[in-house]
Amino acid sequence: MAEKQPPTIVEGATTGDVEDEVPVAKSAEDRKAAAALSSLDTPRDDEAAGGKDVDQEAVKKAMDRLAGTGTANGTSTKKEEENKPVKKVVKVDQADVALLIEELELSKIKATDLLKSHDGKVEEALRAYITPAA
Repeated sequence: MAEKQPPTIVEGATTGDVEDEVPVAKSAEDRKAAAALSSLDTPRDDEAAGGKDVDQEAVKKAMDRLAGTGTANGTSTKKEEENKPVKKVVKVDQADVALLIEELELSKIKATDLLKSHDGKVEEALRAYITPAA
């Protein structure tokens, strides 16, 4: 085999800046998953015997976290469902939708959503659309 390289040299690095090539994990789950996967690659002393004992559960959890399936510690987390706002059932008048389409030059879907977000009140929807956001 080749000589042992200094710790500052990364195998496969082609440019001088390693930080550009190695992605940084943004969330705690990503860091845990990256640590689990990198621990699989590190050589251990007991590998000289020939067999690799890989913790299948740890590998599965790490892969699930990286894939973004939302499972953590064997339980399913429903972040997407918790973050979705609950939409109220609001009936809007089609004449009001037509007014918003004509005056604000919106699509039918956007005009309907704007009316629904203001409980079907045309005046409030118009004022909210025209008023600049602070």
